[in-house]
Amino acid sequence: MTILVRSANEHDVLHAARISREYAASAQQRGIGIAFRAESYIAKKMTSGDAVVAFVDDEIAGFCYIETFENKKYVSNSGLIVIPAYRQIGLAKRIKQQIFDLSRNKYPNSKIFSITTSGYVLKMNSDLGYKPVMFADLTSDDEFWANCQTCRNFDILTRNDRKLCLCTGMLYDQTNNKTNLDEE
Repeated sequence: MTILVRSANEHDVLHAARISREYAASAQQRGIGIAFRAESYIAKKMTSGDAVVAFVDDEIAGFCYIETFENKKYVSNSGLIVIPAYRQIGLAKRIKQQIFDLSRNKYPNSKIFSITTSGYVLKMNSDLGYKPVMFADLTSDDEFWANCQTCRNFDILTRNDRKLCLCTGMLYDQTNNKTNLDEE
C-alpha cells in the first residue's frame, strides 16, 4: 500500500465531486455534525493551495482545507475527511499534520483553530498543541460561523448566540513550537 499526503493543486480538482459526496454520506451515516461542502468550494480550495489531499495507491482517500478570517488573524483547519475504505490506517493523523504544517507555513502569524465533535480529532488537535477554548476566543467573523449552517447542530449554535454548541473549539498555542505528533 502506497500512501501519499500532500498539498492539493489544480490537478486534484477532478476529485472534488467525490469528496463532496463523501462529506454528505459521512454526515448521514455517522449522525454527527459535519457541514456540507460543495464541489465548487472544494475545487477552489484545491486550486488556491489551501487544502491537503491524501491518496492510497493512487486513489483519493482523504481531504482537509484551511480558511483565513479577520485579515489572516485566524486560520481554521476544517473539513477533515477520510473515505471509509481508508480509515484505520493512520491517514487522518497524517492529513491533520500536513494541514497544520501548511497553516503554519502559509500563515505564520495567524492563530490556528478548529472546531469538532469528534473525540479522535480532539486528540489529534491536543497532540498538535491546540487547547480547548470558549467560542469567544475564536474568530468573530460571520463568514466562519455561516459555514455551520449545513451542520445538523446549527440550531444549537444559534440558540446559544454562537457561544455554545456540541463542537469543541480548540486554538493552537503559538508559543508551543513542537507538537506531540512530531515526536511519533
